[in-house]
Amino acid sequence: MAMRVRDIGLRAASAIVLAPAAGLATWLGGPWFLALLVVAAALLSAEWAMMSAPRAWRATGTAVFLALLCAILTVHAQQLSLSLVLLVFGAVAAALYARARGQEALDAAYGVLYLGWPAVLVIWLRNGQADDASGLHWTVFVLAVTWASDIAAYVFGSLLGGPKLWPRFSPNKTWSGFVGGLLAGVCAGAAIAAWLDMDPLTAVWGGLLGLAGALATMAGDLWESALKRRFGVKDAGKLIPGHGGLLDRVDGLMFAIVVVAAGRLGVLLLERGA
Repeated sequence: MAMRVRDIGLRAASAIVLAPAAGLATWLGGPWFLALLVVAAALLSAEWAMMSAPRAWRATGTAVFLALLCAILTVHAQQLSLSLVLLVFGAVAAALYARARGQEALDAAYGVLYLGWPAVLVIWLRNGQADDASGLHWTVFVLAVTWASDIAAYVFGSLLGGPKLWPRFSPNKTWSGFVGGLLAGVCAGAAIAAWLDMDPLTAVWGGLLGLAGALATMAGDLWESALKRRFGVKDAGKLIPGHGGLLDRVDGLMFAIVVVAAGRLGVLLLERGA
């Protein structure tokens, strides 16, 4: 019990330090948010390379980062389709470079796509429409749903315990944490949609999208646990006390971004068809 309390304390302290910086960059948007994503991409590329190609992680990490950087700068220039195409070419280039260095080509290619899709889509979410605050609203939505479900899953799982969710890959995850995370995601989605008046996203639809985002959050967490098991590592890195690496902190967010971006795309299509 003492270890759990200490772990919660470390997580809380890390959040207190990191959350304001990330929140401020998100609020300001523009070059500040771009800078946040570039730094995150560099750190995530290094962590992925250290997991997947430890013998040549600097070279592989650089290749992955350069592919991500091209896509990030392109979507920041309002060229989403081109950015997604560049991710594919970047994955191929990283794969060929990793193979030339004696590393697994598919791991390098997957790293570009695994990290690149959410990086590109979160910039697309934050940019929103040029004449309103929709970008900030959608970004706050995905952050609120992810953080609420992640925190609730950890707290409910730690306090209630019970049957394990997927003991083969993540022995600490429980069904009680899973249910608690889903409920928190629904509540956060409904609350943010209503509070920010994200028309046509009502509180009901916000709750449903929050449910989908919470499911994606926990799926992303489980998927990264499976990847770490495959590569034989406990944590993706040691950057954040109580969390491990940055990838350990944003694994669920990455999946949630893709789901919420799909929700925003659906809203845009409905508005254009109305």
